[in-house]
Amino acid sequence: MPSVVTALTIILLLVLVLPFKSKKVEENLEPFFLLMGSIAALTLFFSGIMSIGQLKHLVGIALRTPLFISGKPIGITQVVFIAGLFFYYFHSQVNNAILGLYRRVGPFWFSVIFVTLFGLVSSIISVIVTAVILAEIAAALPVSRHARIKFVVIAAFAVGMGAALTPVGEPLSTIAISKLGESFDYLLRLLGPLIVPGVVAVSFYAGYELRKEAARETGSKEAFAGEYGETLRTITWRAVKVYMFVMALELLGNSFTPLVKWYFSKIPAYILYWVNMVSAILDNATLTAAEIAPFLTEAQIKSALMGLIISGGMLIPGNIPNIVAAGRLKITSKEWARIGVPLGLVLMSIYFILVEVLKL
Repeated sequence: MPSVVTALTIILLLVLVLPFKSKKVEENLEPFFLLMGSIAALTLFFSGIMSIGQLKHLVGIALRTPLFISGKPIGITQVVFIAGLFFYYFHSQVNNAILGLYRRVGPFWFSVIFVTLFGLVSSIISVIVTAVILAEIAAALPVSRHARIKFVVIAAFAVGMGAALTPVGEPLSTIAISKLGESFDYLLRLLGPLIVPGVVAVSFYAGYELRKEAARETGSKEAFAGEYGETLRTITWRAVKVYMFVMALELLGNSFTPLVKWYFSKIPAYILYWVNMVSAILDNATLTAAEIAPFLTEAQIKSALMGLIISGGMLIPGNIPNIVAAGRLKITSKEWARIGVPLGLVLMSIYFILVEVLKL
């Protein structure tokens, strides 16, 4: 077992470090994650922890997950592709509508309205649909690339937080409800008083940042550098890359489940809250499946879930909105981390005080 722990730890470090250190890895993030996920799964197989039947089952899950939602033949891959086609054929009308509203209400209230709306609606229409629409809105904004990236990274935190409020929103909440045997509105009651104000606060921060960037760029040619540049080929290839990414996260997350069960379950809640920052690079739904159980206290459940939800926004692999937005806007790992990591640490600190110190 020590050798397996060492191997998985090395894989985790490679996944965390190489996208920032190697330009080649950064430019080929999806196949890199798929390779690391495959190596992690094979590590468990050759060590005897995973049988050939379990390995085949895991590969089957990884192949199906990007194509299915709740057992239905529509998943993130199809949503990204179909939405891409829609915006390809109707981008002029959509862009004009977005620009019209942006100029009418200004960058601050535009951000507040849309980030709050999508942050809360993501729990109803699913995080996947929300992420696709949000990415297209960001792409249409009449601001520089840097301002767009800042807007979409901040908004992704709100969307990831809001999606956790119901089982419809994202896999994390679906698995949590299923494992706890609770009602549909359980997470809304448990986490809503923490998450809803957080979504609103993040939306105001997004508005502040977009207004600041827009004011700085006034009169600059860069501020209007957002021409629509999609082709049918790029739309198709993006859907393929999303498929690879989600498949890779399934392999990685499930391969790290033994490690989570061996060690994470023994960690006190207040430490586990911070340890769960690994969900910034691993599938938080898998971590939820490994950590959440009916015998946990409500305080432990709240602490574990909030750590997973917040840290998911810090890096591109952490959440579906991140993956979709990064693919659409061609955001690199470094660009996302420069904004996502500091913001994530601030939010983690605030919620740690609320959950672990004040016991809200």
